[in-house]
Amino acid sequence: MAGDVFAPPAPSRSPDRRSRAGRRGGLRRRRSRLRRRSQPPADEAVLCRALHDALPRSVAGQERRDPEPASELTAGWGDAAIVLRCGVPRPERMSDPQAQGIEVDGVGWMLEEREEGPRFTTTYRRTYVEVTLDRRYLHDASPLTDLAGPVAEAVPSAL
Repeated sequence: MAGDVFAPPAPSRSPDRRSRAGRRGGLRRRRSRLRRRSQPPADEAVLCRALHDALPRSVAGQERRDPEPASELTAGWGDAAIVLRCGVPRPERMSDPQAQGIEVDGVGWMLEEREEGPRFTTTYRRTYVEVTLDRRYLHDASPLTDLAGPVAEAVPSAL
């Protein structure tokens, strides 16, 4: 789960070859768990595939150019001007009662203002969808108007 904290293995009193190998094995197991957690649960992945198929060819005048490596969990428009990720973990900021939000065509979005451009994450949906915009959209959420319809269609409300 997001927010899990993994402590490094305790140092061994006798640094023999077997104890170091054991620690490395433990680290590999933890890394493996982290990789598995980077994928959304299966029921959310199904929603992300449906969203991927419903996304438009262009957003805010930017043509679709998906990021590499190709994945049904990501989509992009322009030269990384607009990037969508589906099935992301719940942002910590969502627990902040002072978090800013907007609604676009029936889809709620939480705003995170960042120096490199805003990031929006859906609220009250069965999986979280994140849209990052570059500096061109520092004060412009208009790309969300092209994305709200497909999100509403493919990712049901959690309420």
